[in-house]
Amino acid sequence: MSVTSRYREAWEGFWREAPGEQGSVFWDAEPALTAGRHVALFEPHLADPGLPMVDLGCGNGTQTRFLAGHFPRVLGADLAAAALAHAEQADPAGQATYRVLDAADKTETEALHAQLGDANVYMRGVLHQCEPADRQPLVDGIATLVGERGRVFLVELAEAAGLVLRGLAQSPDGPPAKLAPVFRHGIAPGEVADAAVPEFLTAAGLTVLASGELPLTTTESGPDGTPIELPSKWLVAGRTG
Repeated sequence: MSVTSRYREAWEGFWREAPGEQGSVFWDAEPALTAGRHVALFEPHLADPGLPMVDLGCGNGTQTRFLAGHFPRVLGADLAAAALAHAEQADPAGQATYRVLDAADKTETEALHAQLGDANVYMRGVLHQCEPADRQPLVDGIATLVGERGRVFLVELAEAAGLVLRGLAQSPDGPPAKLAPVFRHGIAPGEVADAAVPEFLTAAGLTVLASGELPLTTTESGPDGTPIELPSKWLVAGRTG
């Protein structure tokens, strides 16, 4: 496997401990504030909206279920089986399907592509949580999944978000309640340079088709009660040749 067992266990531990209620996890914001905004940016660039949609790093499936209301076939994929247990429990009607996937493992992404064919991929805030050595393999895996006709919509924390997160972590009262488990399980967000994200895509053979900035909404509030939003950047990419 391309990820270390420590890294996988960190995510399994986080999701085993996480409450099942929507909004109890730091990034588990309402779809209207997250995937809903993203679909409006993503959809105009899809070469084929009928392709399967893969929600990569789907966690407990909040955004996956939203995507399943907009696309004909949606698969939620995550490294942690414990995350998918939450997702499946919250989706008794089976709006989407779910599977464990290490997207940085070439064998696994090739197998999924062989099963699905070309796919559109939605990934929110996963790259910056990867260990540095896994970032290019992860984007290479995305390129495998999109194939010739798919598109990827990628949302990542901007460099400026690091300052916000450090400030929250170093608060005299400690980090906010929903952020504390992230640090406790050793999966504190790393920093990815803004310029590095399009470089990862280019190195994977993908062309950036559109990009922009949009605050990433969280489920936590600051001391004054204002919802915490983190600066983020989004990109749409695919093969154009």
